[in-house]
Amino acid sequence: MTDFLAAESGIRQLHARYMDAVWRKDTDAFVDCFIEDAEWKIAGMHLRGRAQIGTQFDKFMSHLERVFMIFGVPILEVGDATANGRTYVTERNKFKDGRTGTTIGIYYERFVEQGNRWRFKWRHWNLYYIGPPDISAKLYDCKEYGPPPGMPGPDDPTTVRTELLFVEPPAA
Repeated sequence: MTDFLAAESGIRQLHARYMDAVWRKDTDAFVDCFIEDAEWKIAGMHLRGRAQIGTQFDKFMSHLERVFMIFGVPILEVGDATANGRTYVTERNKFKDGRTGTTIGIYYERFVEQGNRWRFKWRHWNLYYIGPPDISAKLYDCKEYGPPPGMPGPDDPTTVRTELLFVEPPAA
């Protein structure tokens, strides 16, 4: 149990560092959350390595004024310096043009302990919702993987947003 608690605490600290990097739009801190040859599957893309992940992070952030992320408690299976997890995530987004939107999804994750810190080895983002905070917009259909430890396969696609579902800014 001690190993599980230490891993959970370290992974929650990783999520906190990740959230902080996103809020501050700090690319160096963001990519430091990943191992060198990590994979990040998001929005129909399969990114490999810190350089590619950092470049895409910059592209995402170029449209956003701020993103406030809220991570749920990760559901974990812990091994020897490795873990698999499922984490529910909510985002509050403010775009540079004034639009806002709420995002709800699940990160399926593989973690490794590296240099006395936990880092992401592999992440797969399933987007379930993007729209007003009252969840009045359409939910996306996503493949379900059953209860934990169910995980996506290496070729399973991520959700690709097909519509602009953000709340428009108030009229001036």
